[in-house]
Amino acid sequence: MKIEPVLVEKPSDTNIVIGQAHFIKTAEDLYEALVNSVPGIKFGVAFCEASQDRLVRVEGNDDELRECAAANAMRIGAGHVFVIVLRNAYPVNILRSVREVPETCSIFCATANDVEVLVAESPRGRGVVGVIDGQPPLGVEKDEDLKERREFLRKIGYKR
Repeated sequence: MKIEPVLVEKPSDTNIVIGQAHFIKTAEDLYEALVNSVPGIKFGVAFCEASQDRLVRVEGNDDELRECAAANAMRIGAGHVFVIVLRNAYPVNILRSVREVPETCSIFCATANDVEVLVAESPRGRGVVGVIDGQPPLGVEKDEDLKERREFLRKIGYKR
């Protein structure tokens, strides 16, 4: 078995969610969950079938983001993996809806950071074993950092 890091490529103004689901209607159900979560959201969804035709199924309301999701799904190439690329929304706005899609099994990451997906390959196929999301910490926050974090969350409307 070999493990390969797969670099996720995306526009700098987007967020990405990568997870695993289990059924051909996943792409359509994720589409409905996303479009009903945030007014004005732009997104692309791609889902890797694991049997039968083994196609990457693609949905979304933005051609660029659909293509981006599909290209990343093809590079990852692991059965039942889905890739969502978002614009005009944050993962925090859509994760509850994504988790509530009956086919969703797990979410590996939800981020705007640079991401590498660690993919294991065996004679049976490929699977995600983890992700590298962002860079390691440089230290522990101090009082001033705590104050800045709390002010930022209030400024963008996530805390009162």
